[in-house]
Amino acid sequence: MNNMSQIMKQAKAMQDKMAEMQKKIEEQEVEGSSGGGVIKVLVNGKNEIKSLKIDPTLINSEEVEVLEDLLIAAINDANKKLKESAANQMSSLSDGMGLPPGMKLPF
Repeated sequence: MNNMSQIMKQAKAMQDKMAEMQKKIEEQEVEGSSGGGVIKVLVNGKNEIKSLKIDPTLINSEEVEVLEDLLIAAINDANKKLKESAANQMSSLSDGMGLPPGMKLPF
């Protein structure tokens, strides 16, 4: 029975670590950019856009489509970086668990 209580303690510790990791992920902010930095977007771990910066030289009523494309690219860049960061953090957590190859967290 001692073995079962040890397993339960380990499971609780892992649950606590995962909750802490999720909180860290939600609190982080990443910046995505496009057009060589003329469009910048700041996104938090909850995928909320916190800020958007547009170089004034881009504002031209005849090139609205270019501006729209650059905005989409910057947002996608930020979301990609956020996803990669979260995956790296979760990977570091699961590395210490001795999970079988190919098994990822969360399950």
